[in-house]
Amino acid sequence: MTPVWHRLEAYASSPFKRHFLHVLALLDRSSYFAILVAMGLMTLLVSAQVFARYVLGTSIDSADELSRLFFVWAIFLAIPHGIKVGIHVGIDALVSLLPKALQDRLAQLMALIAAVFMAALFWISLGAVADKWQELMPTLPITAAVFYIAVLICAGHGCLHLIAQAARLEPLSSAPPGRQGGNDS
Repeated sequence: MTPVWHRLEAYASSPFKRHFLHVLALLDRSSYFAILVAMGLMTLLVSAQVFARYVLGTSIDSADELSRLFFVWAIFLAIPHGIKVGIHVGIDALVSLLPKALQDRLAQLMALIAAVFMAALFWISLGAVADKWQELMPTLPITAAVFYIAVLICAGHGCLHLIAQAARLEPLSSAPPGRQGGNDS
């Protein structure tokens, strides 16, 4: 088995770019784990709620709120992974008619513009988190800002991926070992 630092080896032209790619890969890996935890907890909670309601004739008071929270976190943590690989809805009828060099420049420009919008969303989310921090959830003694923290993380993480795309940095694999396609033998 290869050590972690070899699997995350970056081949960028400068130390700053290498470190940027390493941080992004570690952020991706952490985000994957958090998505799995959120989806697992949401599934367990909804299953427990169904069992409690239909078998035991009772209900878990905070099940709806918590399952919604886990769902929101899973979705917003997953968005930057879609950005990383370019999974989004787009109509490229006009762009596909342009020369390849112009298509590449246009893609860089759009990534830069989207990064600016994500940075703005990050800033606005900071204000929303601060604004909602004192407010508690109806069924739990937890701040209502936890919903907005997911948006904050999504905006920051997505912005980093868009900056990498605008700078034409190839993302490092953040998949666990043995899940990168092909044979491991």
